[in-house]
Amino acid sequence: MSTLEYLMQGFQVVLQPVNLFWISLGGFLGTVIGMLPGLGPATGIALLLPLTFVMKPETALITMCAIFYGAMFGGSRSSILLNIPGDGSAVASCFDGYPMTLNGEAEAALAISAIASFIGGLISSIAFVALALPLAKIALIFGPPEYFALMVLALTATASMSEGKLLKGLLSMLIGLMISIVGLDPQSGVSRFTFNVMELQGGIDFVVVIIGIYGLGEVFKNLEKIKIKNAIQPIKRKFGRIWISKEQWKRSLLPILRATPIGFFIGILPGAGGTIAALMSYNTEKKLSKEPERFGKGAIEGLAAPEAANNACSIGAILPTFTLGIPGSGTAAVMLGALIMYGLQPGPLLFEHYPEIGWGIVASLFVGNVVCAIINLPLAGLLVRVLAVPPKILYPLITALCFIGVYAINLSAVDFYLLILFGLLGYAMRKLEIPTAPLILASVVGRKFEQSFRQSLMLSQGDFFIFFKSGISIALLILAVLSLFYPMISAALKRRRTSN
Repeated sequence: MSTLEYLMQGFQVVLQPVNLFWISLGGFLGTVIGMLPGLGPATGIALLLPLTFVMKPETALITMCAIFYGAMFGGSRSSILLNIPGDGSAVASCFDGYPMTLNGEAEAALAISAIASFIGGLISSIAFVALALPLAKIALIFGPPEYFALMVLALTATASMSEGKLLKGLLSMLIGLMISIVGLDPQSGVSRFTFNVMELQGGIDFVVVIIGIYGLGEVFKNLEKIKIKNAIQPIKRKFGRIWISKEQWKRSLLPILRATPIGFFIGILPGAGGTIAALMSYNTEKKLSKEPERFGKGAIEGLAAPEAANNACSIGAILPTFTLGIPGSGTAAVMLGALIMYGLQPGPLLFEHYPEIGWGIVASLFVGNVVCAIINLPLAGLLVRVLAVPPKILYPLITALCFIGVYAINLSAVDFYLLILFGLLGYAMRKLEIPTAPLILASVVGRKFEQSFRQSLMLSQGDFFIFFKSGISIALLILAVLSLFYPMISAALKRRRTSN
């Protein structure tokens, strides 16, 4: 079958009424979660993950994707209206989005953020279709040594992309690997680090880790702000027609088209994330502009570029997650864990053995972008009222959702203690500025990482040279080493440039 035939098969899955309903609901919930300051797509997916246990795998994963790019659409709402980014990737939207609101152009700012997100997402979805099958075919020749090398690359790249925090990234990764080995050894049956707690024999469920780190950890972090900001900033409640003028469209079109490939390719890089994509596209437009002094004072192109890059990055991050099993972001790592939870192996076999899932996800990118555009344009004026929910109501509600979600997994009270433990760990990591994405990725792929390593040694009867027999595994291991040294090389080059 050709790529187009596979894509049509994906659309048949997505356009089923039940899947259309969940895409619409996921896009709506993602938009609302993205809007709320302090929360992000990873937190949203983590909180809503228990709801997907009753769904078919394709429906659950399509819903998670909808939440992901719904949050990318919604993240700029609080940036534009309150100067408070919904998540890290919406930071650049504050630079010109909030000045536009102060200049009386809130309607245009809300409109261009949705339009730029839609165009960026649509172009990236086309790029996804073009690259998905070639990547999947390459990965078909992977055996245990190649998978081990691939996971080494994923872990090191995610840890090293934590800019200026390589050691902290590696520490986060190490904690994640330690979490993944709790329970019975899959080959010998020996109990490891269970401390005689029967409920830990099966290991620590990654959903508990994710909800604790992202959900409860965010609540603990934001509780500090409630005392500092006793009242939420007033927001504009009445809007005119949410649209842009021809002049504003002319100013925005080229920045959107330039920012989209930047966002998409940064999204593919493990651990890079939407924040880097948005800031890089913003800086690019400022450098290319004939009037750079307008930036920071309400330049519409200064909002359009990071919004397009932001959404393109989210789709770019999904590509290596499903085709190679390397998540491009913390949110993608959560989705990778969900895939494994459903008994599915990310990679080429996903597209070959389960085309309804692999290509259903691809087709959902197109449908989801249209749904999110519809939600974020006509309903923008209504949606932003969610920002007026007092934190003293919002965060207890999120805490309750965390505990209900965790209990629904195993019906075990032990998970409550684990949830609180990981919530405190997530809070401590944020306070100490330790990145959480390496921990999440390591806790998700840790068992597969160990299994590939041991299978390789069993095949070679204990000969470590097996990891250097294949050209693919050698190339991946070299890339892993280079990824570790990249931050140091980059910092040295910056120092050299500044000294000159």
